Amino acid sequence: MPGAAIPRSMNDFAKRLIAWHRRYGRHDLPWQGTRDPYPVWLSEVMLQQTQVGTVIPYYRRFLARFPDVAGLARATLEEVLRVWAGLGYYSRARNLHQAARTIVDEYGGRFPATRDALEVLPGVGRSTAAAIAAIAFGAREAVLDGNVRRVLARHFAVGGFAGTRAVENTLWSLAESLLPARSIETYTQALMDIGAMVCTRASPGCGQCPLASSCVALARGRVAAYPAPRPRRTRPVRSVGMLVLLRDGEVLLEKRPPTGIWGGLWSFPELSADGDVAAHCAARLGCEVDSPVALAPLRHGFTHFTLDIRPFRCDVRRVKARAEQPGKAWFTLQQVENGAVPVPVPVKRLLRRLGGA
Repeated sequence: MPGAAIPRSMNDFAKRLIAWHRRYGRHDLPWQGTRDPYPVWLSEVMLQQTQVGTVIPYYRRFLARFPDVAGLARATLEEVLRVWAGLGYYSRARNLHQAARTIVDEYGGRFPATRDALEVLPGVGRSTAAAIAAIAFGAREAVLDGNVRRVLARHFAVGGFAGTRAVENTLWSLAESLLPARSIETYTQALMDIGAMVCTRASPGCGQCPLASSCVALARGRVAAYPAPRPRRTRPVRSVGMLVLLRDGEVLLEKRPPTGIWGGLWSFPELSADGDVAAHCAARLGCEVDSPVALAPLRHGFTHFTLDIRPFRCDVRRVKARAEQPGKAWFTLQQVENGAVPVPVPVKRLLRRLGGA
């Protein structure tokens, strides 16, 4: 690939990054300043597809509730999801919980110290495992998260979309070839910081970048061209009806399956977008309702599709035994508002529209 070769002048790549980080890098993030692999692992998982500013308050709450891997392993999945609720990508929470139990059951509560062993844990891919191994254990491993991909793609003018196997392999080779012999923890954090703080997706601060003198994309005047964007594709839209069943200050929720979207959370009962709401409430939920009221539609975006939610308010006149079956339960609006029940964001948004939460 044109521009991907490492010139001899790049021998000080790591040295420049480390020197920059000591003066300008981030040093006050709540998970920094420790070799304890638990907070390192927790932060790395939370930071997958989520910005630092969003992660910090969730990280603090999660660590306060589950201060070590043993405490996380002892918790129920519902407790974990309740603390995680709102951060999104809920499979990360399920994987954290499962991985904690694996560490306790198979490793006696001690984190494995190698990238290969860490990579086997649920939810820990190659880059996350390398970051944990480097930062917590000083292992000489290369990371390749989104920020690092962008830095390397620009610096070496690596063309093509980074999600393709050929481009990804090129970037991994570059990342591994640039590893310093010492100070791997500082170098790893510096490389991630330069992407997050200077070599940003929009309006990069090339004038403040310690790598500017050897950046191929900058020399060509084509920084914005790297990395190549994901090929455009239309995200499919799925439609679903959601039933907001209310009675005496309570709302009926049902537990989602353990896998899939919102796995393990409590959400509104669903039906096809064009289904008969009153009939569904009576036949499937055991609730006789007043005339359902269609509420304003709500759209919620996922990575691979958009969910078109068509909600209906259903004021319940009478409840038969079926509404009390396992997997369905009545919760007070205050329980939902206070976070006592782990629910996805659209549930809270819809209840706020009604002025109930």
